[in-house]
Amino acid sequence: MIVFDNAAVLDGRAEAALPGMSVLVEGRHIREVSDRPIAAAAAQRIDLAGRCLMPGLIDAHVHVVASQANLGANAVLPDALVAMRAGRLMGEMLARGFTTVRDVGGATLGLRLAWEEGLFQGPRLFLSGKALSQTGGHGDFTGRFDPRDVAPIGRRLGAMARVVDGVDALRRAAREEIRAGADFIKVMANGGVASPTDPIAFHGFSESELRAAVEEAAMAQTYVAAHLYTDDAIARAVLCGVHSLEHCNLITEATARAAAAAGCIAVPTLVTYEALNDEAAALGMSPESVAKIDDVRLSGMESLERMRRAGLTMAFGTDLLAQMHRRQSEEFTIRGRVLPAIEVIRGATIHAARLLRREGVLGCVAPGALADLIVVDGDPLADLSLLGGRGGVDGAHMPVIMQDGRFVKRAI
Repeated sequence: MIVFDNAAVLDGRAEAALPGMSVLVEGRHIREVSDRPIAAAAAQRIDLAGRCLMPGLIDAHVHVVASQANLGANAVLPDALVAMRAGRLMGEMLARGFTTVRDVGGATLGLRLAWEEGLFQGPRLFLSGKALSQTGGHGDFTGRFDPRDVAPIGRRLGAMARVVDGVDALRRAAREEIRAGADFIKVMANGGVASPTDPIAFHGFSESELRAAVEEAAMAQTYVAAHLYTDDAIARAVLCGVHSLEHCNLITEATARAAAAAGCIAVPTLVTYEALNDEAAALGMSPESVAKIDDVRLSGMESLERMRRAGLTMAFGTDLLAQMHRRQSEEFTIRGRVLPAIEVIRGATIHAARLLRREGVLGCVAPGALADLIVVDGDPLADLSLLGGRGGVDGAHMPVIMQDGRFVKRAI
């Protein structure tokens, strides 16, 4: 047993941190949270005076197999190399305090099983398996003059997506991903930056295909997440029953209100466009992709304001690639330029847990929740950069990182 004493508990359920709290961890779970000292004679006790105790952070939009910025080249890397690099990337995410991530294209059940067996340290992994893309869509990286058959490429571990066309093929692919261990289905419903032949404004899949994906997910007791940028593509996806709206850079307030009324959750990913703007060309992304970055980058901050005014719930996401993963925690400070700090924190805690359908289990400091916890020096509500690194050291302001009741890091 472990007792954290004198903690300022901050998980987003209140408007501010709750001072003077005691938290008892027993096994994998939080057993008690009290505003009075907890009697536990056999427990280790850790005094957190002057520090915040938070849930482990959740990043709801990652690609752990993306070790290269050129996703077409990434797709054909040897599977063993992709897996080893993914393990390293996940270990670095955990060192930043991210104890859970949602992979929205690429990761497979094998990576989660390897983590569960303790073969590497990293965040708990929720996954979509391979994202589904139409021919020439955001998940088709073969290019205009590439004669390769796309089907075998989609089976590689390094591939973000598989290409399917038509209602029947999409239904089968969705069923195969669910059979293979996917927690939800991801579709590419708009053009994208990283893919070579689809302008941002392109729609991905017909409405009948999108509705088929939603129906397949619903039959499996889960939901569809969709890659989306433009307002009309977002509105169409909401009408078709898509639940998780990824990116949303060009959303209008009217569409955001409709999405909120439908119970959708948005996952903005602003840091990736800053990183791509700064680094993509040097890291090997194609000129065609680099030219599309500003189409979405410059509208990102305004989209946060529109979604907030509309009451659309926003979870935390980053969508980084290759060496740009090191900038994961910058998403906090970028959002903090527009949103109140408490809303930014909720995105990586209670809102993300709701998206994962793990309310009360992840993203909170509460009895019965998994003991995924971080300790932060100081108050992140006053300075969101405390959730980032310092001097190139991940988690420099986090002396304690706990996952499943086990210390990943303890420096106090």
